[in-house]
Amino acid sequence: QVQLVESGGGLVQPGGSLRLSCVASGSIFSINAMGWYRQAPGKERELVAGFTSGGSTNYADSVKGRFTISRDNAKNTIYLQMNSLKPEDTAVYYCNVDVRQYYPSGYYSYWGQGTQVTVSS
Repeated sequence: QVQLVESGGGLVQPGGSLRLSCVASGSIFSINAMGWYRQAPGKERELVAGFTSGGSTNYADSVKGRFTISRDNAKNTIYLQMNSLKPEDTAVYYCNVDVRQYYPSGYYSYWGQGTQVTVSS
């Protein structure tokens, strides 16, 4: 089993910044892909930013130039630096990790519990 712990959400004014963190722990042989998704009320969950299995990054058009995803492989941690936040960025942000596990062996996808980001004056 793998556990994901997210942190860093909160209330921020428009134009402000937040940094989200997601730590993966447990029976991890390797991490194939990691990313951040978000879900606003009444909307579907969408990809915000992510690392592919090849190591490249991709971003939603709505966050390009404002958000930056990064990772610390030694700590199995990914970060999402969010700058110039807008009210439309308000959502629950979820971490997603695709891993190869030691036990039970195989490839699995896990989701974090979510962290609320609210952008409001």
